[in-house]
Amino acid sequence: MTSTKSGPLLKLAGLSSGYGRVSVLEGIDLEVNEQEIVVILGPNGAGKTTLLNSISGVARPTAGTIHFEGRDITGSRPEQVVRMGLTHCPEGRQIFQRLTVEENLVAAHIGRAGKSFEALRTEVFELFPILKERRNGMASRMSGGQQQMLAIGRALMAEPKLLMLDEPSLGLAPKIVHQIFRIILDLSTTGISILLVEQNVQLALECGDYGYLLNTGRVRLHGPSKEMAEHSALGEAYLSAATGETIHV
Repeated sequence: MTSTKSGPLLKLAGLSSGYGRVSVLEGIDLEVNEQEIVVILGPNGAGKTTLLNSISGVARPTAGTIHFEGRDITGSRPEQVVRMGLTHCPEGRQIFQRLTVEENLVAAHIGRAGKSFEALRTEVFELFPILKERRNGMASRMSGGQQQMLAIGRALMAEPKLLMLDEPSLGLAPKIVHQIFRIILDLSTTGISILLVEQNVQLALECGDYGYLLNTGRVRLHGPSKEMAEHSALGEAYLSAATGETIHV
């Protein structure tokens, strides 16, 4: 993975984390550079969501550090993390079902930088024209794909420098999944870095620049996405994860 002159945008060093007395992650080292898509893969229960929750301040690290733009943000509260430019789009979308599309966007706008609500809303509507069409419609009446678009749109209202996406393709039809991944690629060209947790291994690696495989709370495989995809069956990496072996590609 290449680094920028000023170092990685996000850097995790020896991160351990969990919930209360339950330890989930142990000794995670991870980096995301500017304008890079980094993919997190792994079976259910591997610790992927806990990783994002730890970065965004929902889960409390028990060891190690998290640096964003060179600043130590370990243990920061979620609202502090968002204002720094790091936004989390969680699994399950978690939009406000009883609000309209417009009201969801209003609720997500924090006025972090110089752009007005109107300017940001215009950008979201250009990215997701269906949201403009349904701006006065209730979020609960939208399809799963449309709700996922709204979830991403809400995250963009905070003007992220780094956008974390947790399973954006979950439960969506294949046509919509490909549309979501095209949008992710488009976002990366605007200067937003992306940390993507995804179960669709093939699409994720095609989309990403660098990948990490998590299992039982540890990084078991990491390397450039293309090399990971061409590695002697990525399934072997899943098998090696169960034995505790770490593979570098």
